Amino acid sequence: MSAPGSACPPPPLLLLLLSLPAGLPLPRRALYTNHWALKVTGGAQEAARLASSYGYLNLGQIGDLEGYYHFYHSKTIKRSALSSRGTHTFLGMDPKVEWVQQQEIKKRVKRHARTEPHVVHFSDLMWPSMWYLHCGDKNNRCRSEMNVLAAWQRGYTGKNVVVTILDDGVEKNHPDLMQNYDPRASYDVNGEDEDPTPRYDVSNENKHGTRCAGEVAAYANNSYCIVGIAYNAKIGGIRMLDGDVTDVVEAKSFGIQPDYIDIYSASWGPDDDGRTVDGPGPLAKAAFEQGIRKGRNGLGSIYVWASGNGGREGDYCSCDGYTNSIYTISVSSTTENGYKPWYLEECASTLATTYSSGAFYERKIVTTDLRQRCTDGHTGTSVSAPMVAGVIALALEANSRLTWRDVQHLVVKTSRPAHLRAPDWKINGAGRRVSHLYGFGLVDAEGMVVEARKWKSVPAQHVCIATSDRKHRFIRAALPIQTTTLTNACADASDQHVAYLEHVVVRLSLEHPRRGDLHIYLISPSGTKSQLLARSFVILYPVSCRICGSMVLPEESI
Repeated sequence: MSAPGSACPPPPLLLLLLSLPAGLPLPRRALYTNHWALKVTGGAQEAARLASSYGYLNLGQIGDLEGYYHFYHSKTIKRSALSSRGTHTFLGMDPKVEWVQQQEIKKRVKRHARTEPHVVHFSDLMWPSMWYLHCGDKNNRCRSEMNVLAAWQRGYTGKNVVVTILDDGVEKNHPDLMQNYDPRASYDVNGEDEDPTPRYDVSNENKHGTRCAGEVAAYANNSYCIVGIAYNAKIGGIRMLDGDVTDVVEAKSFGIQPDYIDIYSASWGPDDDGRTVDGPGPLAKAAFEQGIRKGRNGLGSIYVWASGNGGREGDYCSCDGYTNSIYTISVSSTTENGYKPWYLEECASTLATTYSSGAFYERKIVTTDLRQRCTDGHTGTSVSAPMVAGVIALALEANSRLTWRDVQHLVVKTSRPAHLRAPDWKINGAGRRVSHLYGFGLVDAEGMVVEARKWKSVPAQHVCIATSDRKHRFIRAALPIQTTTLTNACADASDQHVAYLEHVVVRLSLEHPRRGDLHIYLISPSGTKSQLLARSFVILYPVSCRICGSMVLPEESI
């Protein structure tokens, strides 16, 4: 013991050096990503300010954790053994940031010993890059809510279904297409012969159709490019865009082999410039109607259409007479993170959505390309129509007796909002969530095949026509003009009384001096508000719109 008041030296430090036995693994080094989690005081507005100020992308609130946000920094290394400094340090010093953490990759193992379920594997070279179909990558940003693998695991791959691409041709000798290529489902309308092979030039201008065809029915396990969504379906091409496109050309294209071809996929339309209001001419319109009445031996041809890429120009797909036709399934796009793509058009006629491209840091779609190549740069709503055509092919394999209207009902019933971000999600009269950006949401391939197997065809379609008064009216600012004529259509006809609403077509003839001020809405009896026209248009062409917000399925009747 030390005497009182004497100095007591500190106890000696004991340093232990331990050598690890041979064969014992070294501790795993941390791997840092270019993603951050932080707690913000001030809510979403403050989080947006922080992201903008410090050069991040705000990916939104983390689940239901109030105040916690997910940031992404594109200029930081995706995988690094060292944590990042610099700008990220300043973010943590901001008075509005309570806590910040650069995200590390964590290894997780499943704690069960039961036999693994059947898993689909492919030898195709670009299969690992098909992020929109599986979560095989390791960046925690992939999405697979379209459930295509689950549909394959149920045994549906598109057998005995025929899909044709209406476009600039299809490279029939492409290694990924030649095994499923069907000459009977093909024709060259531009050249008036049986061969839809694209015209080759230096710029590869006519690659579009080949890219779309691969999405639908690229052959599986041939060690080449990709796997089509319906990789055992037959695929054809109608070459009709590489030349003067007339009403005759379109009418011919829509009516080729209607009792043999099941699905026509089109990823084109009028100019998406924000000014053009156009649609099918009288011949093309008649071909549409003929197809749905008599195609597929009376079940009706199925037309799938891309909704349009004119979002940046203020284009509105209600002014595209192809996508807003009741005879087409209009398909929208979302980015891999569920955001609205910069090119996306909005309208009430959109039925469903698939993944496509987005901002520069988000991935695009991989598919077949011209000159027997592959590409990872397929973009726009052009991507989405063939994807849905492939999903519908799976459903037709499950139930070949589906009518054209059955397919639309199945798309509505099985599509889901999932993680899609839109400011206008609402509940319609049938209790379904719907958006002008995404329709009823992301397509669900497994849901489609499961429902198709047990589906009972919808009742016969009844058409009711009503006209409003033809008085000239002046539209004044902040004083909307209203009419309720459509609400009472056929109310007095006992044999055609409207009990369940499926489609509404509104035909308007308007002139207005300030096109940017003109908005048109259709409001259902249940209060669902569908915008038929937004900014930047003068209507000189009838605008038809399916009131998707009030579609009611027969089996949900009360």
